[in-house]
Amino acid sequence: MQRRHFLSAAASVPLAFSLARARAAAPRSDTPRFLLVFLRGAYDSNSLLVPTHSDFYYDARPTIAIARPGEANGALPLDGRWGLHPAMEGSVLPLWQRKQACFVPFAGTDDLSRSHFETQDSIELGQPLEAHPGSRSGFMNRLAQLLQGRIGMAPMAFTAQLPLCMRGPARIANTALANVGKGGVDANRSRAIAAMYAGTALAPAVNEGFAVRETVLRGIQDEMDKAGRDAISAKGFSLVAQRMATLMRDQFDLGFVDVGGWDTHVNQGGASGNLANRLDDLGRGLATFAQEMGPEAWRHTVVAVVSEFGRTFRENGNKGTDHGHGTAYWLLGGGLSAQAGGQMVGEQVEVSEASLFQNRDYPVLNDYRGVLGGLFARMYGLSPAQLQQVFPQAAVQDLRLV
Repeated sequence: MQRRHFLSAAASVPLAFSLARARAAAPRSDTPRFLLVFLRGAYDSNSLLVPTHSDFYYDARPTIAIARPGEANGALPLDGRWGLHPAMEGSVLPLWQRKQACFVPFAGTDDLSRSHFETQDSIELGQPLEAHPGSRSGFMNRLAQLLQGRIGMAPMAFTAQLPLCMRGPARIANTALANVGKGGVDANRSRAIAAMYAGTALAPAVNEGFAVRETVLRGIQDEMDKAGRDAISAKGFSLVAQRMATLMRDQFDLGFVDVGGWDTHVNQGGASGNLANRLDDLGRGLATFAQEMGPEAWRHTVVAVVSEFGRTFRENGNKGTDHGHGTAYWLLGGGLSAQAGGQMVGEQVEVSEASLFQNRDYPVLNDYRGVLGGLFARMYGLSPAQLQQVFPQAAVQDLRLV
């Protein structure tokens, strides 16, 4: 056997073992299922979940704000204070109307680095910020350890590499369901314009200008790509959601997938544009996932959509947003409680300039470890001591999500 064939075969053994184990003890339709969707790059929650009651929101975002309900391309009304991005009209809004979706605004972590990589790692580890650097087991791996032995328990990461949150003693398989490429900065138009000036006195200035532009945009694109850590794109997620739902319905009950492309420093757009397109793809994928799970399995499924942090409340000079702090989490599932389904849940504050954290971001009032800890307690019947194993030193926040 040639070395490359040996390595390829060896790499497939853990996945094959896990799949065989899952088929031998497939989860029942009423088995609790949990999927974590990690939006890498820090999505702009202020465009998804629009504070339509806040005049300050519209003052702070003169070109990218989502209009109020009833106006052209306006937000979809959720209640008297909040609206949903119009790209979600055919996907997430129906789930909200069926009480199968809720949002936790002002959510996040105490990590103040505003670094994609540091904050992503911090969240996936699920440890207190002062934890020893050697504590490298992820919180979903620790959850899987507690749930081992339960009928049908089979975790899976739908990623090319095992994510940090699933690394640790519990054996967890991973596989990517798609490999959707990411486009770079398109230089075709720049070359065409430069060709128009070839041989003229303006040619050196035009070429130099495009060279500088390409260098700057490449730097921005590199940051956005790295922030995504090779996560699948929103378009890719929408294409594989049906396949992923089939696997979680029939074989796996604890899942993870990450979706990249949310670092919108430049030309973010409002009701249409770059961010709107990604939200549309993400929403379609989530709706497809819910439908493909089937009514009975969906009734026992919770999907949590999180991101490492939010973005600045005010738009920047490039019609985008920069690294922020607080964000909004989404919870989807057919079994959301009457107290949560179709509601804004968690601690909240008035959206105004006075309430901003460091005069730039949403504050974090709902810690991710507390929110997820409260969810896991209800889904799996975990004791306070067991929750401390998953999220050490966390103050569990029971939002009665299920």
